[in-house]
Amino acid sequence: MRKINLAMAGLLISYTAFGAAYKIPEQSTRAMATAAAYFASVDHADAAYYNPAAMSWLENKTLTELGIKYIYLPKIKFNGYARDQITNVFFISNAKTTKEEFVIPYFHMVIPSTNNLRFGFSFTTPFGLSKRWSSNLQKQTAEEFTLKVFEFDTTVAYKLNKNFSLGAGLRTVYSSGKIKAVREPGYRLRMSGESGLTFGYLISAALNFDKVKIATIYKSKIKPEIDGQATGNVIIPGPTLYPISTEGSVKVVLPAEWRLGIAYTPIPSTTFDLTYEITFWGEYKRLDFNFDDPVAEATLGQPKDKYWHDSKTIRLGVRHQFNEKFTGMAGIAYDETPIPEKTLGFELPDANGWIFSLGGLWTPINNFEVGLAYLYVTKIDRNVHNTNIEGKFTDMAAHLVNLSIGYKF
Repeated sequence: MRKINLAMAGLLISYTAFGAAYKIPEQSTRAMATAAAYFASVDHADAAYYNPAAMSWLENKTLTELGIKYIYLPKIKFNGYARDQITNVFFISNAKTTKEEFVIPYFHMVIPSTNNLRFGFSFTTPFGLSKRWSSNLQKQTAEEFTLKVFEFDTTVAYKLNKNFSLGAGLRTVYSSGKIKAVREPGYRLRMSGESGLTFGYLISAALNFDKVKIATIYKSKIKPEIDGQATGNVIIPGPTLYPISTEGSVKVVLPAEWRLGIAYTPIPSTTFDLTYEITFWGEYKRLDFNFDDPVAEATLGQPKDKYWHDSKTIRLGVRHQFNEKFTGMAGIAYDETPIPEKTLGFELPDANGWIFSLGGLWTPINNFEVGLAYLYVTKIDRNVHNTNIEGKFTDMAAHLVNLSIGYKF
């Protein structure tokens, strides 16, 4: 049996790394360069992921985009006190996370239309997290938390008339993760694993007028059930070092999302996108995983309150075609965190934040383009006072670079 994925299960440390709670909405060059405001105005292969209904109005060719994202997470600083998980005493624990670097691929494709139907495909990594601490008190709950989520979407659009189109799609998700926590003497846990395939859906609608486009999309929540085996040890009354090797299971929630966007093209060369987004994190109220071993269940399996709330994001982006070969892009966004102060922990230091981005598309020859985008996330410093933490998190940031090639035929 697979080892239980407590990187997802144990803390469901969200999955928004560059939006609130480690969600990664930037899944193409155009999206990253406009702070993910790019939505109602989609005009390339990434419409299959962002706005399937709008595939109806794309150029009637096969459109593709293949790209990679480089993600750099600098060290996060904490200054203050942390609670020892065994003695329940607070100690000074000024510390930093380790820096993290990732390279992640993605792919989008839209095929030509047939009888007002059009199909698209996308492979993305919409959620992800890696957070590691080296200081003793932080390692008691978050020595390492790593989460990877991969998604493959199959989408379809149907054009009802020249101005209105509907879209829908099947979402297929696969995830893997790792968790490490240690308190010597006391306990040591090492858990890693993967989930099976889980499924969700999306529905979208789009209006297309001369200078204005309006779109909306709803993506369903996905609830994978992860089962497997957890290993480690824990001190029980006696005192005795009790070895843990037990089967267990947990259900996690990947929340639903709703977007509404409007795009305005005042002149043919310039388009503005304004997008409003809600992620329904409020469904994540508590974490409850179960183990067959009664000692493991008593020490690790107790429900943990989370009580996250829905988060909202507002995004503004612009694209301007300077000439036949080059288009420039820029964006700004404000992003709310869903994590309340009372349940925020070292596994996911998060706060409200600002997002800034820019990029460009170069078309050296017909039907071929090269894209480059950069995005910077800066989170507002956050003071935290709860049952585990008394202190302040600073220097919460992320740098993303996207490189892509696009081809249509």
